[in-house]
Amino acid sequence: IGRTFAAALRSFMRHDPDVILVGEMRDQETAQIAVRAALTGHLVLSTLHTNSAAQTIARLADMGIPPFLVSSSLRLVVAQRLARKVCQECREPYEVDEESLIQYGHGPLGLKRCTLYKGKGCSTCHFTGMKGRVALYEVLPITQEIRSLILGSTFDGEIQDVASKHGMKTLREAGLLKVVQGQTTVEEVLRVT
Repeated sequence: IGRTFAAALRSFMRHDPDVILVGEMRDQETAQIAVRAALTGHLVLSTLHTNSAAQTIARLADMGIPPFLVSSSLRLVVAQRLARKVCQECREPYEVDEESLIQYGHGPLGLKRCTLYKGKGCSTCHFTGMKGRVALYEVLPITQEIRSLILGSTFDGEIQDVASKHGMKTLREAGLLKVVQGQTTVEEVLRVT
């Protein structure tokens, strides 16, 4: 009785740790305690369910965290997805024009032709053509410009645009780079992003 996630987090705070790992922020009370801990100099690592790094900021606002607290406490947001890898035992190469990937969100690398791979299917991959996983990451550093957008209650789209202008790769772009590197397929990237 009385043992809640938020109560446990408050108890941990009394021990003055340097780093706090909050498994998942599911409610307003947990998010508020985590933000308070971050504001008092603790490194807080946590998870939150969103579709992109920029949407994390809007999600925190939806949980009742005021923009000035989000702006002051957030340092970095990483969105991630796992995509299935092409089976190394039965993969087969095929060539495409790099321009054909642009319609999916690929930023051209200056390659005229790309060698991509698809799994044919074998006993190693149980005839799926896929075996293993590869991680796709979208990394959003909270710069001064992003902080200003957060303070102005600007979410998602504009933050994503500004971050992309400063070099952030979206999950889709990161996935398409893995396609060009021969690790996964276009279809798989479209499925997970």
